[in-house]
Amino acid sequence: MGKKAVVLVSGGLDSTTCLAIARRQGYELYALTLFYGQRHEVELLAARKVAKAYGAKEHLELEVPLTSFGGSALTDKKIKVPKQRSLKEMGEGIPPTYVPARNTVFLSLALAWAEVLGAGDIFIGVNALDYSGYPDCRPEFIRAFEELAKLATKKGVEGAWKLKIHTPLARMSKSQIIKTGLKLKVDYSLTWSCYDPLPNGRPCGRCDSCLLRAKGFREAGIKDPR
Repeated sequence: MGKKAVVLVSGGLDSTTCLAIARRQGYELYALTLFYGQRHEVELLAARKVAKAYGAKEHLELEVPLTSFGGSALTDKKIKVPKQRSLKEMGEGIPPTYVPARNTVFLSLALAWAEVLGAGDIFIGVNALDYSGYPDCRPEFIRAFEELAKLATKKGVEGAWKLKIHTPLARMSKSQIIKTGLKLKVDYSLTWSCYDPLPNGRPCGRCDSCLLRAKGFREAGIKDPR
């Protein structure tokens, strides 16, 4: 293994593929998973399985109680998770599953750990095509955060460190992500996507995340192993 990389790992399809890409590129993996009070906290168990499967040097789990703020269907159970939305509906506006400043918070924590580790690379599985309208998944946000990192860190100010945020999935459709992962032998049975699990612990099959996942596997011509 070569250089160190902090990889944000949620246990979902995208972040798992991203982790596999980072490993293929020869990075020593430092997996970071955030428990922010999400109603689909079952994804944390998936993240542990994924980090172990990919031989992460360390897997750090942090609790960041964004439920204290609410404002999202993922952190406030009074707000309903949208169901059975069409692709057209998903592409219009910012959905209630948007968590205010989530990726800003996540990348800030990844940045802090990367600076301590001396890692100049962070991987995040954001996607600008099947992104359900989330503003903090856009390429312009990622580039702006890289500029912020230069100003916000000791090593950045001293000029001894340049951070690169890798978004290898940014321009891929969900089916392209799945096909890429399969080439890397990703075991998608380990992953979790559903925003609003059923009482029996199964995916609801109707939220945006479930629908986009199903569309991806369908278009890839592969049966979802989950």
